[in-house]
Amino acid sequence: MLKVLRNKKGFTLVELLVVVIILAVLAAIVIPQLRSSSQEAKVAALDTDLSSIRSAIELYYHQHNNTYPGVIMSHDGTGHADEEEAFVKQLTYCSSANGNTTATCSATTYGPYLKKAVPKNPLPNNATTTDVQAAGVNVNTAILTLGTATASDATAKGWFFVRQTGEFFANNTFNGYSSR
Repeated sequence: MLKVLRNKKGFTLVELLVVVIILAVLAAIVIPQLRSSSQEAKVAALDTDLSSIRSAIELYYHQHNNTYPGVIMSHDGTGHADEEEAFVKQLTYCSSANGNTTATCSATTYGPYLKKAVPKNPLPNNATTTDVQAAGVNVNTAILTLGTATASDATAKGWFFVRQTGEFFANNTFNGYSSR
């Protein structure tokens, strides 16, 4: 009943080695292209986020008597802990013409300007959250730096906002790309 299979041939070691080398060459060609595509997608996401936030800031400015978000530090009549909190709340909540924010919108309020929170900066070496931290300057002239610092650099934040001019840009230069 037992048959001995002696005429079956398999792959030789050389044939297997040739296949592995071909696969390695193909992987060496494809993987860098995938990385390039993912970086291009991150840059495109950054451009979209910057455009959305800049539009929200400009709309807020025009609807609030030429005042940028984060300058008036009030929320439901009480003060924010800092101008960064005011900046985020004034863009993500409804607000009256004088900058007071509220969670409920009405016919006399504006916004919210961003439906969700301030987005994360998608490029490398940047913040992973959207917490805002100030540069420690006068509230009317400070540059706000948004995002949690990286472990290696306590000053590295994901976003910058200049309250005097309304400039909003990403805190990074990536392969020659700058968001300014």
